[in-house]
Amino acid sequence: MGDERGHPIRIGQAAELLGVSVDTLRRWEADGRLTTTRTSGGQRVIPIAEVSRLLGERRRATTDRPIVAQSARNRFAGVVTRIERDTIAAVVEVVAGPHRLVSLMTAEAVEEMGLRVGDEAVCVVKATQVIVEVPK
Repeated sequence: MGDERGHPIRIGQAAELLGVSVDTLRRWEADGRLTTTRTSGGQRVIPIAEVSRLLGERRRATTDRPIVAQSARNRFAGVVTRIERDTIAAVVEVVAGPHRLVSLMTAEAVEEMGLRVGDEAVCVVKATQVIVEVPK
């Protein structure tokens, strides 16, 4: 049942992932914004590639409001000194004064942010635990 655009999922699953109703997906299909197929049993399914494409469109269309205040106090302004990435994850290193901060994030986030070595960046550190050890 799969096709060249990826494994299909049920329309209800796609609606949940996209945060819209099944009726909205049916309208998008009627408008040509979304491609669906039918299983041999007549169930409407959507290739996962279509869901990914729609998620990307919605993410790019979102106009986030600029941050003017933040509760986090551990903010370190610095310069990106290293980016190592594969298809899924990326390691981004930022040097901020005497501190070297390393962040593990998605490769997609690096791409969306347009991060490049030499760019200015602000690292925000929010730790849920701090463990202190004493050497012997």
